[in-house]
Amino acid sequence: VQLQACGGGLVQAGGSLRLSCAAFGFTLGYNTIGWFRQAPGKEREWVSGLRRNDGREYYTDSVKGRFTISRDNAKNTVYLQMNSLKPDDTAVYYCASGSRTILSTMRSVNGYDYWGQGTLVTVSR
Repeated sequence: VQLQACGGGLVQAGGSLRLSCAAFGFTLGYNTIGWFRQAPGKEREWVSGLRRNDGREYYTDSVKGRFTISRDNAKNTVYLQMNSLKPDDTAVYYCASGSRTILSTMRSVNGYDYWGQGTLVTVSR
C-alpha cells in the first residue's frame, strides 16, 4: 500500500499548481482522502478533504475558493488544484487516505492510515 504525491514546485504569487496523489495497492475511491501541509517550523495542518461515502469536498477557510480537490477513479489518483497561490501557501504538501467520515476526524492527522511522501510547494512574492 503506497501513496505517491507529486506536482509541487516553485511558482510566483498568483500562479497555479496541481498536485497529484496516486495510490498503489488499494482503491483510492473507497477511502476518505485528505491533503495536509506543513510549513517550516509549524505543525502539519489540514487543507482539504474528500469524504469517501458521498464524495463531499471540504476545505480549510484559508484556501476556500482557491483550491479544489478531485478524484479520478480510473487513474486511482486524487488531485489538489491550487490557484491564486500566496506566499503563505508555501509548505510541504501531503496526501493521506483513511476511513473516517466525520469532519472533525478528517481534519486530524490521526484520522488517516496511509500517507504520501510529501511534495514541496514554494510560492514566491
